[in-house]
Amino acid sequence: MALSPVLALTTGEPAGIGPELTAMLAAAPVAGSRVVAVGDPELLGERAARLGLALEIVELARNETVPPAVPGRLPVWPVALRAPASPGVLNTANADYVLETLDVAIAACRDGHAAGMVTAPLHKGVILDAGHAGFRGHTEYLRDACGVAEVVMMLATDHALHASRPGWRGPLALRVALATTHLPLREVADAITGELLARLLRILDTDLKRWYGLIAPRIAVCGLNPHAGEGGHLGREEIEVIEPALAVLRAEGLRLDGPLPADTLFTPRHLEGVDAVLAMYHDQGLPVLKYAGFGSAANITLGLPFPRTSVDHGTALDLAGSGLADPGSLRVAVALAAQMASRSIIK
Repeated sequence: MALSPVLALTTGEPAGIGPELTAMLAAAPVAGSRVVAVGDPELLGERAARLGLALEIVELARNETVPPAVPGRLPVWPVALRAPASPGVLNTANADYVLETLDVAIAACRDGHAAGMVTAPLHKGVILDAGHAGFRGHTEYLRDACGVAEVVMMLATDHALHASRPGWRGPLALRVALATTHLPLREVADAITGELLARLLRILDTDLKRWYGLIAPRIAVCGLNPHAGEGGHLGREEIEVIEPALAVLRAEGLRLDGPLPADTLFTPRHLEGVDAVLAMYHDQGLPVLKYAGFGSAANITLGLPFPRTSVDHGTALDLAGSGLADPGSLRVAVALAAQMASRSIIK
């Protein structure tokens, strides 16, 4: 029987919940996945012990075969902490450790030792405070490390977890991509150009086909302004920037709806038959998605040469070491990365 694809799991900020989420995942592996953690073995063992989890840590060289998933066993590609790590206590000395785990996972994917990567949450502030002034986050770091011109940040909810959610009457799946990511709101309008939208929508269309198996994905595009500009009375970006860009792409064969008012687009009736939504900025699309599926959603980076997914939450320093962190989003991220790596996602 063929082995599941190998996924490199970076364990994130060592003072946060990433290491213990990794231990929880190893205790109950996701079916169809073969995960190797990238991090400090002693740290992972210590966090597992805090949770009362019996965990066998197997240190591997990158060229060694990653064994099939077994409950209670965690294969690890070792990366050493720069300084001891305590739950909830940030230390700039470990910023380079966090970046090294990313570099190891990226290299493994590019060298063929892993088919994709999953990232536990890091803490941008401590990395910036450590002197990495240009650091903007996982998405931008992966873009630059892989040498691609553009990537798309997309969050997606999980079908199965939503279907079992009591009282839920909304859509069972929601994929929201972002035209701009971690920008101050004051800078968003100037950042949105026709050229940017064309690049992002082509990537979104291509990777929905590539990773999700969609033949002709339908993408709904939000307007920037309230009521999508109200015919120019509430802003002209829709008329002068967004609509012309969509017209060019429709002529190329992309199936695009919009620009549409975000306050009505994110309703079950308007989302019916839509495969993904492109929001113009971070807090236009993500609050809706997180309300619909926080803890059962994953962050996906499109446009890379390999699959990359992540959790939909932060480092939760206040929960670190308590055993109260929820591994649900990490489990979704692993399952989604495994499916993407196998190119077996079905609409």
